[in-house]
Amino acid sequence: MSQKRDRRAEEARELEGHLGVLDSFTGTALGVLAVASGIYTYLGVSSLLDGDGAMTSFAAIAYSTAVSVGIFVFWSYMMRLLPAMRSARSRLGLFGAMGLGSLAIIAMSSWLNAAALAGAAAVEQHMAETVQDYQGALERSHEIALSAQALERDVSRTRQSFEDLSEQEAQGSLSGLAGRGAVFRVLRQKAAELSALETQIAAQSEQVETAFDTGNALLSRMRALTVEPGEVEARSVEFSELAVRLAGLIAELRQLSVAPLVQRAARDLSASVVLPELDGSTAGGREAQGATITSVLQVLAQRAETLENAAGEVIAMPPPPETTYTPVSAADAVIMYAGNFIPSWAGAIAIDLLPAVLVLILAITQGAIRASREGVPIEDRMTVAELRAALAAAREVDMSYDAPVPQGPPAPAKTEAEGEDRPRVQEVPPVWKA
Repeated sequence: MSQKRDRRAEEARELEGHLGVLDSFTGTALGVLAVASGIYTYLGVSSLLDGDGAMTSFAAIAYSTAVSVGIFVFWSYMMRLLPAMRSARSRLGLFGAMGLGSLAIIAMSSWLNAAALAGAAAVEQHMAETVQDYQGALERSHEIALSAQALERDVSRTRQSFEDLSEQEAQGSLSGLAGRGAVFRVLRQKAAELSALETQIAAQSEQVETAFDTGNALLSRMRALTVEPGEVEARSVEFSELAVRLAGLIAELRQLSVAPLVQRAARDLSASVVLPELDGSTAGGREAQGATITSVLQVLAQRAETLENAAGEVIAMPPPPETTYTPVSAADAVIMYAGNFIPSWAGAIAIDLLPAVLVLILAITQGAIRASREGVPIEDRMTVAELRAALAAAREVDMSYDAPVPQGPPAPAKTEAEGEDRPRVQEVPPVWKA
């Protein structure tokens, strides 16, 4: 039993010796961590403040200094107080305080450290994401415009059908009256309207392709800005200008879609028909012309409905989502794309919360020391230095008891001649013997 107590006392003394060595540079290490965090906090705060004047720099320095001091003082309190707590209630209380302090440090420092570590990369990530959005919007707008341009074939087919019918009427195959009479003029009238619409659609094909090529050139330049060397703020300014131009091109592509025009023309195709006067020489001929025109109008309504449905399908195509580039600061970009910069966030938080690991190590070690000392007599726990100090204190106490009490010299008695009291001799009564 005695050997076990000696071993436990020896383990406690060994741990105390290690803590003594470690405590000699723990404060310095904590100060270095606090200063490093303050430097990165300064860089992060500088990216948020507007202006380059002396007051801006002073404000950033003041904030970063306050962060460094706060981190150093907070963890110094934790390292001293939490390991010394013996009851579970007090430990839980300080652990709760340490958790709140850690959250406060993350809120006032760690996210700014992350902005300093990965702020430029986060802004570039935001620019790259915006390029992808604009590319999707440009391609979608171009796809809708091309689908509208494809209506030209439907218009051309309808026009060609009316021209063929007019040729048949010229030969007398429809009404039975050869020549260019009333039926022929109706067919040619609608063929001319469709031909004008076809020409208008074809004229916009070049504009659509020009806008799409220009948009691709802008996208190429925007992609280059995301990876070019140099300050990200300057690149972001040029990127914003290109984004505005690209947004205008996308809106222009939407306007170049001819689907609404084709839909309106299809509705007018059957609704607005100028019927010529029947010019048959006989009543039977005029009756045949009237019946043929009625049939032509029916065919015209069917073709117009088909053309209107085709245009409606193009109009019903979902438009590209609205895309707008919003410049963001480095700190905001780091928060927006936090999932893409987990290592930077981990490093920014670790530099602030690493002392928490030291606090836990100290708490565990102090607990082990107290556990080793339980049940060990005081004389077994004393070191040689403590024993020497105790002996020296005991000797001082013994010497204080053995030393004589100092007494002052007796005051001389005054004689009567001098007006002073004479020294009086105490009379001893005689001793009578029987």
